[in-house]
Amino acid sequence: MSDDEAAEDGADDDQREPVDLEAIREALAAFEDDVEALESDLEAAETEDDLDVVEADIESFREEFEEIEIPDPPETEDEDDEDEEDEITPEEELQERYDEIESDVSDLESDLEDQRGPYGEDVVSEINSASGTITGTRWTEEGNAELIEAVDDFLDDLNELLGTSVTLSNEGEAVPDQLDATLDRAAEAVEDAELDADDDAETIAGLLEATDDLESDIDDATEWTDLEIREQLRREGFYDVLDHVKDFPPEWHALKVHEKRGNVDQILLAYETFDSDYMEEHCLEALERMGPEEAMEPMIQKAGRRDQAAMRILGKIGIADDEVVEALIDYVDSNPNLQRPAFRALGEVGAEDAVEPLAQQLVADEPDVRSWAARALGLIGDTRAIEPLADVLADDEEDRVRASAAWALNQIGTAEALEIVADYGDDRAYLVQAEAEKAATEPAA
Repeated sequence: MSDDEAAEDGADDDQREPVDLEAIREALAAFEDDVEALESDLEAAETEDDLDVVEADIESFREEFEEIEIPDPPETEDEDDEDEEDEITPEEELQERYDEIESDVSDLESDLEDQRGPYGEDVVSEINSASGTITGTRWTEEGNAELIEAVDDFLDDLNELLGTSVTLSNEGEAVPDQLDATLDRAAEAVEDAELDADDDAETIAGLLEATDDLESDIDDATEWTDLEIREQLRREGFYDVLDHVKDFPPEWHALKVHEKRGNVDQILLAYETFDSDYMEEHCLEALERMGPEEAMEPMIQKAGRRDQAAMRILGKIGIADDEVVEALIDYVDSNPNLQRPAFRALGEVGAEDAVEPLAQQLVADEPDVRSWAARALGLIGDTRAIEPLADVLADDEEDRVRASAAWALNQIGTAEALEIVADYGDDRAYLVQAEAEKAATEPAA
């Protein structure tokens, strides 16, 4: 092949096949007319069968419409010509018309779905929703009575519309459980009726109106949270321990009595119910003095919010639960205000997983932090801490930190630990000497 022939072939390859923009324009105009016809058909549809026909027509329309391909606009050679860039090309104008048709068809599909139904399944869904609200809420005694009346009224409407005889169920001990079982039967009755969206439209509408009334009555029923705080506590028996109704404030006096009697559940109830900082502080102080295991879960959550009192309470509880240790270890490398209660609590629970991070704090810049870390390691009593504590005792510049390390080694109490401390009987610091004397007289663990 000659060079001229090759050049001609290259030129042919570079030429685009011409696109008939006018044909595309005419096709889009026809599709726009089709959309108007579909809108009219949808507006005239009265039954589910009519809607099925419109839906099929829309699907056919889409199959044909999506075959249209709008070409990209040609690239301009002079990119600096702003006037040309501002002009809309024929291809861009066609793309805009295409997008408008696409949007109109999407709206048609949405309108079609809105026009369908309602169905018997919608009634069942509403009944299940009401049942979920009943079982998922705590109600007062008055609220339970109001719910029974609401469900009973709903059953009257349901039975009249369906010709059924669903009655209140006695399944379950609690009222919400009984009403849940009742509404399950009501939903089954609706399903068994096999309601048709066209033939039974009035029945479905009546049932949906009945479920709306049921939801409204449930919303009006008295929830536990509707009560004032003092009334909630009164109903829970919080004030029953008071001998004198004139005790003021009664909450504080009742709290002191419950602490004295070891009524942890009542103290936790008060902690979770009161919204005053004053009462929360007194509840936490009571829990810190008692150290009850029942307080562990709420205190883990509160410790996660940087609360020092919660950390101290977890230490008093003294259980090396994984969640407890995880919550406290997060503060080992925090600021001193949080490190102090966290270190102490980790020591009190005997958190062996905290030995390494606490040992790293033995070289912290703050002497207080080094001292707290040493004492925490002593409380844990893990022998892995002997070597780093011995280094602190030998090398730390602060005598109080060295004294804490000596105390910690005595707490660990193995022969190795006691021997290390005993060597400091003539130390310059009196507190270190005192710990050395203890080590010399105490038997090894």
